[in-house]
Amino acid sequence: MLIGEEIARLKKEKNAVILAHYYQTGDIQDAADFVGDSYELSKKARDSEAGTIVFCGVRFMAESAKILSPGKTVLIPAPDAGCPMADMVTREDIIRLRGEYPEAAVVTYVNSSAEVKAVSDICVTSSNAVDIIRGLSERQVIFVPDKNLASYVADRVPEKKIIPFDGYCIVHHRLSARDAKLALEALPGAKLLVHPECPPEVVKLADFTGSTAQIISEARRLPDKRLIIGTEMGVLHVLKRQNPDKEFYMLSPKLVCANMKKTRIEDVRDALLYGRYEITLSRDIIEKAKKSLDRMLGA
Repeated sequence: MLIGEEIARLKKEKNAVILAHYYQTGDIQDAADFVGDSYELSKKARDSEAGTIVFCGVRFMAESAKILSPGKTVLIPAPDAGCPMADMVTREDIIRLRGEYPEAAVVTYVNSSAEVKAVSDICVTSSNAVDIIRGLSERQVIFVPDKNLASYVADRVPEKKIIPFDGYCIVHHRLSARDAKLALEALPGAKLLVHPECPPEVVKLADFTGSTAQIISEARRLPDKRLIIGTEMGVLHVLKRQNPDKEFYMLSPKLVCANMKKTRIEDVRDALLYGRYEITLSRDIIEKAKKSLDRMLGA
């Protein structure tokens, strides 16, 4: 039996749904029931009627699925797929910042651990951070852990005092203004679409900045036939499928997330077959972290 057929059979037997991030490899995306960015996947995890969620992504994403659906079994096929940015901020950091800025709201990027979400006021994703922060009553906002997304928000919500944390995505942060200028010089007339996790000097040179899903939507909308993409290379799979008449170029060959590439199709099969590897969180952490995620999703 082909592995794709085996996975399809196991999904039915286990009442399972497979969720995959756009940064996963193409074969994982093809095997998934739904492919999306962090915001879309959070909603799918919450709203799915399946009893088991196989989450093809990194650990904080699977944790978020468990927090939003504590009664479901959440499996992560690659248990060592972490997020270095999420590991840059701790629960103790949040407590310290609250003491330093007692009037500030703590806004936490969804790219964070369950423990950090549990001591935060509200979570955001790159697709809704600007709108959510603009709508807060507090004038001061502690934003963790991504300083580049914090800078992007600060530029668009000048009425708020954004207090950034010194964290970053190790993939997007590798980019420089020189990378962007070289790409634009090599492809005159091409549009540059980047993720707000990129450094500010890269964002300033871009024609469009948005979440992964927003980049995909903008690429589809634009009439331009040549587009430069400034986010993780896994997104090319859906971009090429949706836009066969367009040419896509990566802003840099450095845009590869090793953690997102840890999941193999065999791991997805084995997760279903053996029920591994299950995400477990304490009831206290789930209850506290769920409040910040529910606020993000408007629940």
